[in-house]
Amino acid sequence: MADLLRTPLHALHVELGAKMVPFAGYDMPVQYGLGVMKEHQHTREKAGLFDVSHMGQVIVRGSSFEAAATGLETLIPVDILGLAENRQRYGFFTNAQGGIEDDLMLANRGDHVFVVVNAACKAADIAHMKAALEPDLNVLQINDRALLALQGPASEAVLADLNPAARDMNFMDVATLDLNGVETWVSRSGYTGEDGYEISVPADAAEGLARFLLSHPDVEAIGLGARDSLRLEGGLCLYGHDIDADTTPVEGALTWAIQKVRRAGGDRAGGFPGADIIFEQMRNGAPRKRVGLLPEGRAPMREGVVLFASQDATDPIGTITSGGFGPTIGGPVAMGYVPTEHATPGTTVYGDLRGKRQPLTVSKMPFTQANFKR
Repeated sequence: MADLLRTPLHALHVELGAKMVPFAGYDMPVQYGLGVMKEHQHTREKAGLFDVSHMGQVIVRGSSFEAAATGLETLIPVDILGLAENRQRYGFFTNAQGGIEDDLMLANRGDHVFVVVNAACKAADIAHMKAALEPDLNVLQINDRALLALQGPASEAVLADLNPAARDMNFMDVATLDLNGVETWVSRSGYTGEDGYEISVPADAAEGLARFLLSHPDVEAIGLGARDSLRLEGGLCLYGHDIDADTTPVEGALTWAIQKVRRAGGDRAGGFPGADIIFEQMRNGAPRKRVGLLPEGRAPMREGVVLFASQDATDPIGTITSGGFGPTIGGPVAMGYVPTEHATPGTTVYGDLRGKRQPLTVSKMPFTQANFKR
């Protein structure tokens, strides 16, 4: 454990009695005293505070926002140039085969693009951006800031107590706000399916802000366990599990993130790695598709469970990539990949669970309604 990195909130996690586990090279809290189930439910009902400081925070700057956006559009198949100031968007890096190298969030901050990438991929992502974009653009990794996520229906009231301007933000808005006497970069977003905020804060002020937020009666510290069950109920991908370098956006059911202007026939169509492959699949379909899956009964089916078309089929048709118990749903939920002909909601497939074939129903996602403030 000695070689694991620590976030600026590590000592606070230990003080709060967190169970710490290795995750993406960091020593991270998987749960606190409440336990995963109650942490999940508290986030859905009130507000949960997550430490996501292991994520990579990056500033991409050029002679103008337009220059930075134009450069990034050669790597990312979304409309960055058309993103309004102080607005954020979901995107992903693609490779020459059309696969997803990482998914990310990016924001127009007026004179630069602020990018947040996954912890396990951040070194590779930053090297990728530097190799492709420098020296015309400057790619700067931010190492002196923590990242907190305040998620749940009470988040607005909690943050508005510190700065009323938080109440005026809508989903995917970004702002610089004074919180507890500290300048923070706030986005109204998150990865739980709930309303909430992600807060970039100077590392030396992170613990003070976290303690202040946790002093609110509606806020509890939440670990990676509940973060995983929350995002799974929300139908949200975990990179390296539900999407990876061998998965295209079409297979991953993520083409909604590719705006019309970047699609075939659009004003800035293509120009990103793997565009021809992705466009071909958008026209003619992909051989497989990520789908929601509802196992019958109470037993969860987890990542790696092999899927079959029938109870007695010998050849597998797919695999579960994420699965567990959904506390809000009150039963097991999963997602995985099946051939496109088996991807219609209502289709029954079978998972091999401890040597027995158990039925699952292909389902639309999210499994629980998203509660973003639009």
